[in-house]
Amino acid sequence: MGDTPSLQLGVIGALVLSVASSVAIVICNKALMSNLGFPFATSLTSWHLMVTFCTLHVAQRFNVFESKSIDMKTVMLFGILNGVSIGLLNLSLGFNSVGFYQMTKLAIIPFTVLLETVFLKKQFSQKIKFSLLLLLVGVGIASITDLQLNLLGSILSILAIATTCVGQILTNTIQKRLNVSSTQLLYQSAPFQAAILFVSGPFLDQCLTKQNVFAFRYSPLVLTFIILSCLISVSVNFSTFLVIGKTSPVTYQVLGHLKTCLVLGFGYTLLHDPFTERNIIGIFIAIFGMGLYSYFCTHENKKKQAADLLLTVVSQIKDKETAPLLGGKNMGLQDKESHEVNKSSKDSLV
Repeated sequence: MGDTPSLQLGVIGALVLSVASSVAIVICNKALMSNLGFPFATSLTSWHLMVTFCTLHVAQRFNVFESKSIDMKTVMLFGILNGVSIGLLNLSLGFNSVGFYQMTKLAIIPFTVLLETVFLKKQFSQKIKFSLLLLLVGVGIASITDLQLNLLGSILSILAIATTCVGQILTNTIQKRLNVSSTQLLYQSAPFQAAILFVSGPFLDQCLTKQNVFAFRYSPLVLTFIILSCLISVSVNFSTFLVIGKTSPVTYQVLGHLKTCLVLGFGYTLLHDPFTERNIIGIFIAIFGMGLYSYFCTHENKKKQAADLLLTVVSQIKDKETAPLLGGKNMGLQDKESHEVNKSSKDSLV
């Protein structure tokens, strides 16, 4: 019970770090891509992961955390899967309208719920499902502007949803089953994620932008924003694994939609992006849905903790009640054996 407050503080800290770093990197990348004309998102992501791995490697050398070996096949497949999901999300954005891409991101939550229910036998209450539905409706109203469908874009979106959901579920599952921390898992898997994106990034960026990342003219200002983006990404990647490990993939997706609402708000206040009453209504509905989700999750977790505590107490009481009975039986056997020994000794004397 004494660990509960510190655990809650750890979860809150992870959530705050994830939101702050994600909003910061979105604003940085928006300035880099929109204002400075650097459109190579996949290549930039590979640089993010390489910088993240190098930072963690230095931290591990200075004993900031202890490296823990994980089965190489598991780490490799996990890293490649996450790298592929990032590439597919970027392709989905490139081959679909912005509205359809937002629909793709919204579909990750119900698909994750479905996968966890079917394969992990996890139960979601009707209240949780209602709050998630309210959240999705709000984010949809706030962010979806146009829906243009095409076959290739739809296939890429479906693959992006599937790989992202499986990758996030595995992030949570591997940490718990193999008893590794978020830092240890990120340190082991980051090289494989970076490698697959480093190889595929220039090709994907070429397909999406019709430009060559190696032929781009890198001004000092562009390089400054790239370095800043890479530094912020260390916090983003670390907090992503931390949040999923401490909570769940669904909670991480809910947090992601909170970031979307915050980015929309920052875009309106700081960058003077166009904003309508529809955006405001959608954001308020989404935030209300997030609030309900947080309340219902907290309430259900407290009930579960109380039930677990009660089960532990009942088990201890049963053990205490059983111990004297077992002791009494043993004493009875010992008395009987002692009586038989005494009897036999008397018989031998006679």
